[in-house]
Amino acid sequence: MEPRNQAVVTAIVRILKPLVRILLRHGISCPAVEELLRRAYVEVAQEEFAVPGRKQSTSRIAVLTGLSRKEVARLRKLPPVEQVELDERYNRAARIISGWLRDEDFLDRKGDPDILPFDGPRSFSELVRRYSGDMTPRAMADELLRVGAMETTPHGEFRLTARGYVPMAGDEEKLQVLGTDTRDLIETIDHNITHPPAQARFQRKVLYDNVPVEHVREFERLAARLGQNVLEQLDEWLARHDRDSTPGVQGTGRVRLGLGIYEIQAPAEASIHEDTSDATADS
Repeated sequence: MEPRNQAVVTAIVRILKPLVRILLRHGISCPAVEELLRRAYVEVAQEEFAVPGRKQSTSRIAVLTGLSRKEVARLRKLPPVEQVELDERYNRAARIISGWLRDEDFLDRKGDPDILPFDGPRSFSELVRRYSGDMTPRAMADELLRVGAMETTPHGEFRLTARGYVPMAGDEEKLQVLGTDTRDLIETIDHNITHPPAQARFQRKVLYDNVPVEHVREFERLAARLGQNVLEQLDEWLARHDRDSTPGVQGTGRVRLGLGIYEIQAPAEASIHEDTSDATADS
């Protein structure tokens, strides 16, 4: 096997192990995943590996993927596996919380998120109208109350209790994040592999592998505080340049643009084959 291909295989094994852990926990068998993998191979080959100027054929997809023509033909007839509704609900809830944190119309005199009545000119319903399009205020209130992002006061008003939208552990939405966030990270890595350094997207990591366990909680608090500050500053900038949040924004095309931050924590024994340098900064 060529060194480059061996590096790909090694990377795939590292990706698959935590993924398989999740799959086994939810009772998803290897044959079921194999079917999904076949579908993904066919969809990517069809959408991204066609010969320029020519329609992608079943025969060419079979050559690219190693699947039989009969299998490719069967898979091409299946609808794509997508859950657009969950993505949209996640994005809308996140936009509402973001608006509540930074829009002066919904802040108190100290600049903190104000307690909002359900209806009125300066209310939760107005917040939803401004930042969530056609989502009904009641449906969004039920969602934010369900995940604990806000609470109801004794007077029936709403108080924000979280600075971001985090679905409940084990919920369907939480697993949806597995697909969207992992996809975004892998696509960034793929972009940086296939493009020159001058066109690289931001991708960095800081990691030390000999830290006493007594410092974990302190690091978690520090990372959460600094990470939240960075994300809120970027959120403010993105909101000013996003046409859904700021309808007057001018420009062409449409792209998803953002930055993800996540904590890394694992026993040293699980990382014995990793790079043992004190810190890494990957780009």
